[in-house]
Amino acid sequence: MKNLLNIFFCVIIICIATITSTEIEKGNDHAKTFLGFMTKYNKKYSSQRELGYRFKVFKDNMKRAEELQKADLGTAKYGVTKFADLTVQEFRDTYLGLDKKYVDGKKSSPLAEIPDVKLPKNFDWREHGAVTPVKNQGSCGSCWTFSVTGNIEGQYAIKYQNLSSFSEQEIVDCDKTDGGCSGGWPSLAYQALDDIGGLVLESDYPYTGVDGSCTFDKSNVVVQVNGSVSLPVDETAIAKWMYANGPVSICLNANDMQLYQGGISHPSSCDKYYIDHAVLLTGFGVKKVNKKKTPYWIIKNSWGTNWGEEGYYRVFRGNGTCGLDLVVSSAIIV
Repeated sequence: MKNLLNIFFCVIIICIATITSTEIEKGNDHAKTFLGFMTKYNKKYSSQRELGYRFKVFKDNMKRAEELQKADLGTAKYGVTKFADLTVQEFRDTYLGLDKKYVDGKKSSPLAEIPDVKLPKNFDWREHGAVTPVKNQGSCGSCWTFSVTGNIEGQYAIKYQNLSSFSEQEIVDCDKTDGGCSGGWPSLAYQALDDIGGLVLESDYPYTGVDGSCTFDKSNVVVQVNGSVSLPVDETAIAKWMYANGPVSICLNANDMQLYQGGISHPSSCDKYYIDHAVLLTGFGVKKVNKKKTPYWIIKNSWGTNWGEEGYYRVFRGNGTCGLDLVVSSAIIV
């Protein structure tokens, strides 16, 4: 097996035709890591030139991961992920579908009433049957639909004691206010579902990861949506509402998530007003780090289980990290 890997390594070195031999010698460690990356994620490139370009992007990303690691104030680890051969722009264009242009000028959802509850130290809706398994949006900018269905799945499970997986593809195809795989906004999706007449099960309208024609059948509707509520820009209030009512849709700046491997992410610099990704907030906790208590959020992502912490992301709680407290919402189901 070791000899076979060595052969593969030599083939990689020979095939990276666009890189000089000196650069290859200097980048041997990166080349070995890149080979492991290609094997693990079954990466195949169309030509030697493409292979060489992706190797260069990979090296740039490993340098960026080192910089993120040095700047992080938490326990997060950054490095090789399945997105490590993509430029930042490619990553954004393909996997981050939150787009504010769809909501500009639209009426915002009413503010939710925050319950007066005492918060526990740790809480996770996964432990209370309100969160479906991690899904994968693929190369479609539909993160906002997964954030919305995740919220509705939680609301439905809590109200009817029945955890069901609902259809993202229905929203991609039938929500004409948003842009399908080109992006959208959670509050508009809630309103679209209200107008459409409800949401069907994923099994009745399976996910394809591409824009398609709407084939919605109202006879299959399982849950109806009657608008939505927004939560205030206050992380304590968000925690109280979520604890009392279920997982909520949130939006954030996902810049550091491309190379996130695990741990509690606490970027020292992250533009909180450049939010570009929608996810599901499922819980919170506190972890002792260097003798100091570090509060964090638990977030369900939609990039599959082979990213982050089996599809989840932990991020510092308390200072609106990466804008996660700015756009928080929930459907009202009937």
